[in-house]
Amino acid sequence: MANHVSSGFMSASAAVGALAVAVLAGLAVVAFDAAPRAAPRSVQVERDEPLPGYAPSAPATGARLRYDTEYPTIPYSTGRRTDAVAALIDRLERGEAKLDYDPVRGYLDSLLAELDIDPSSQMLVFSQTSLQSKLIEPRTPRAIYFNDDVYVAFVQHAPIEIASLDPTFGPVFYLLEQDGGRAPKFGAELNRCLSCHDSYSLTGGGVPRFIVGSGYTGTTGMLVSHEGWILITDRTPLKSRWGGWYVTGQHGDQVHLGNMIIKTLYDFDRLEELRKGNLETVDGLFDVRPYLTNKSDIVALLVFQHQADVQNLITRLRYDALTPATDQAALVTETTERLLHAMLFVDAVEYTAPISGEPKFVEQFEQRAMRDAQGRSLRDFDLTRRLFRYPLSYVIYSNAFDALPADVQRSFYQRLDDVLSGADASEDFAHLSTADRTAVREILLATKPQFAASLATQ
Repeated sequence: MANHVSSGFMSASAAVGALAVAVLAGLAVVAFDAAPRAAPRSVQVERDEPLPGYAPSAPATGARLRYDTEYPTIPYSTGRRTDAVAALIDRLERGEAKLDYDPVRGYLDSLLAELDIDPSSQMLVFSQTSLQSKLIEPRTPRAIYFNDDVYVAFVQHAPIEIASLDPTFGPVFYLLEQDGGRAPKFGAELNRCLSCHDSYSLTGGGVPRFIVGSGYTGTTGMLVSHEGWILITDRTPLKSRWGGWYVTGQHGDQVHLGNMIIKTLYDFDRLEELRKGNLETVDGLFDVRPYLTNKSDIVALLVFQHQADVQNLITRLRYDALTPATDQAALVTETTERLLHAMLFVDAVEYTAPISGEPKFVEQFEQRAMRDAQGRSLRDFDLTRRLFRYPLSYVIYSNAFDALPADVQRSFYQRLDDVLSGADASEDFAHLSTADRTAVREILLATKPQFAASLATQ
């Protein structure tokens, strides 16, 4: 369901020229048990597709997924899934949950409520980088909503795209049909989503991942400069982020590519004139009535991108750790270090002016916090010079992180404690003050029992 090039809803060849996010991209796979069972009336499925809750043994082309052969210890195609969407499908099948249909947004409102996703997380993408691209443009952007584990994309008059982080398999993809005359129907599909979402294969060894990008977008929502599309991370300057997105919120004199629509080639000569920032709402830019809010929140966008980056590295680390290879130890060490750097915001861009967005998003995000006796949490925002007050990613509390092999977790915790204790005072971590290291370590010891237990055994 993403917005980048082929994210599952686009061709692999288009991927190089995508534009905006690729986080959810694609259709979906739904997998749980090894043997099928009758589908109850509460959830309908096409008879020529796998039943909800079960992944097909191979893509629609008949070819086996590369994961089946390259990562046989991780049964991506056939294993039982335990992500939040899988759990919702089970509840629907048992009659313990119900999705209500709205004439305007279909199942969206009800789906977000069942998945505990707050509408204030809304982000709007207008680049045509989805299988449903013909329905997406600046006047009819795609809306993305998310929480810690699930991303939901809404396109007007189209199926709902869902991507969910499974602790074992990483990103898995779903499609919910929007047919008010029938019971909710989840589609299952592997190949098209992964044609883009396994793009790690371009750099050696493909595993599923989320993709977040930015690029110049035209009046129809199409990419207008292949060279201008980039993947973005915490290290990407704000001035290069969010091409193909709407962006609301305050950011002072810092600039970005959000809200910018390229109309002619001559516009590239006056990009600074076209930059449009510090918008309170998107009112007046298009008809906002079909959407849950009139915001595309800058703080949500910052959190979204950071979270996806860390989740990708956790997925990669699990695949590396469980797949035998002659250089496995070196691969695991390298990926562990990359994850450590991402979670400690190494080389993250420092803000030059305060950033503020939708208060409801900040409130609901911080309400999910685990706090120490002093009330401190890794989910506390800074937004004056960096994203969070205490610079260690809250994703360390996720089920996906906890599902990493025990020896990998111990190695990560050891490296993390080396940094937080000051034993590792290398230049990579010079951005962490003594106060930062002390506070983060104290918060972890109070809120992450596995961290404390790991240190006790060293």
